[in-house]
Amino acid sequence: MNATLLLARSRDFLDRSRGIDFLAPLLLRLFLAPVFFSAGLTKMMAFESTVSWFGNPEWGLGLPFPWSMAFLATSTELIGGLLLLFGLATRLIAIPLMVTMLVAICTVHWQDGWFAIAPSDPSTSMATPLAAVGFPGAEASLANSEEVGNRLTAARGLLREHGNYNWLTEKGSLVVLNNGIEFGATYFIMLLALFFSGAGRFVSLDYWIGRWLDRTPPLTREALLSLEPA
Repeated sequence: MNATLLLARSRDFLDRSRGIDFLAPLLLRLFLAPVFFSAGLTKMMAFESTVSWFGNPEWGLGLPFPWSMAFLATSTELIGGLLLLFGLATRLIAIPLMVTMLVAICTVHWQDGWFAIAPSDPSTSMATPLAAVGFPGAEASLANSEEVGNRLTAARGLLREHGNYNWLTEKGSLVVLNNGIEFGATYFIMLLALFFSGAGRFVSLDYWIGRWLDRTPPLTREALLSLEPA
């Protein structure tokens, strides 16, 4: 098989794969919908505490108009989660959801760097190649990883000696929460992809509403004039 034929068949395969291109936005929506709905539900179930956290400058975010900000964040996440699930107004709802992610990144997570879960092994950290090229903050991240590893080793030793270590770790390994921007940035990128791609074909209300609108004949100039008040 020569290179030209191989290239032609590859292009044909890639073109045919567009028939299932709706799977990508569908999976993005199904991933993000419960994330935002559960976040909004958590805020709603403890709304007074959410307002206090938004407004308190000492142990919270110190944002102005905390009740309004908490209400906007809660309602955006609840409604946004439902709209993403059904694929309704997907491109529109992606905008306020991206704004909430930017606010969370800048006000909550920025000072904690990139990682959501602190890596405990510097040799496998993504900061290792960045440190090799002098990327700002990479060396500090590696030092932090080493310290995290030391603390996890100490914690495991204490739990093995004084606690039921097997039971405590049965559902997952011990980690140190870093609380960085990793998850927020990932959700933002996923929402940005949905903003440009839309909800996808077949398995979204946006698609079927669009199909219905395309079949509806446009109003003529005479019909528009007839709608104006005399």
